[in-house]
Amino acid sequence: MTQGVAMLTVAKGANLALMFFLELGVLIAVGYWGFTLGAPLGLRILVGLGAPAVFATLWGLFAAANGARFPLHGLARAAFEIAWFGGGAVALVASGVATGGAVFAVLYAVNAVLRLVWDQV
Repeated sequence: MTQGVAMLTVAKGANLALMFFLELGVLIAVGYWGFTLGAPLGLRILVGLGAPAVFATLWGLFAAANGARFPLHGLARAAFEIAWFGGGAVALVASGVATGGAVFAVLYAVNAVLRLVWDQV
């Protein structure tokens, strides 16, 4: 294997790893948002635990790599991903971590473009 092919293989693997960490990041972001709401403690706990559960359920139903119950393709998959990962970025901004939300959105956009270019979707 040439050095260029090996480097590309490593880059593709790193991009898939980034996708996984972004998926986890969405769950952490929506949980953090829930716990930082300006609401009574009971509601913060409910939203802080419930929002990640809802997001994880949606991911499992429509976008999980090898186990989605109703897998989406094409534009429907793109729209779902934009809404799902956008929800994570918005949750960070809403919880007062605007820079983190912006970085998260940029990382997702770069990851998505590379997955399209490298046929990883």
